[in-house]
Amino acid sequence: MIKTLELTKIFRTDEVETTALNKVNLEISHGEFVAIMGPSGCGKSTLLNIVGLLDNPSAGELWFNDIEVSGFSERQRTNLRKSNIGFVFQSFNLIDELTVHENVELPLLYLNVPSSERRKKVAAVLDKMKIGHRSKHFPQQLSGGQQQRVAIARAVVTRPKLILADEPTGNLDSANGEEVMNLLGELNSEGTTIVMVTHSPSDADKAHRIVQLFDGHIVTENVKKLL
Repeated sequence: MIKTLELTKIFRTDEVETTALNKVNLEISHGEFVAIMGPSGCGKSTLLNIVGLLDNPSAGELWFNDIEVSGFSERQRTNLRKSNIGFVFQSFNLIDELTVHENVELPLLYLNVPSSERRKKVAAVLDKMKIGHRSKHFPQQLSGGQQQRVAIARAVVTRPKLILADEPTGNLDSANGEEVMNLLGELNSEGTTIVMVTHSPSDADKAHRIVQLFDGHIVTENVKKLL
């Protein structure tokens, strides 16, 4: 599903040049659950952003579903991203002025899904995430664990092939964090590919494979479970 070849990302200012990724070679297959680990500043989130088509690399190749996409324009990246990739962030990234239902509905609006179909899809995914009883509430009326369940519902409502999760349990207590990881595990068992950045060894242990980054390089890969 995903392949990077010599993937490099350099950030430049007038005085400083920082290499965030240095010739990264990585392959992720359909249905895999991959955890990316490493110290702060090692390039984890940069790699996730590029794989998620939120940014372009400075050099190298990025292949997504057998298409080389590293040189795509912003419009091309957006079109590919919105129907194929869901995002889950540490800070939830919900819109405070919208209800739970409206937050989850947003990706379907971007895809011009008819209103009646949107209502059915949103209701179904909120029930799946066990948060349907909060559909008319606003994010600030929810606990952190409930907000993250809404964020996961928003990520999966379009049935994307890939979910990218950036520290999905970072703002949660252990009980809510475990619940979120179980939800991601269920989605993966249903066939969704998941790539997760985490500092948590226990979260990473839920993945099939752990990729360790250091100074923009992959230093180790450890297969945790048979696919």
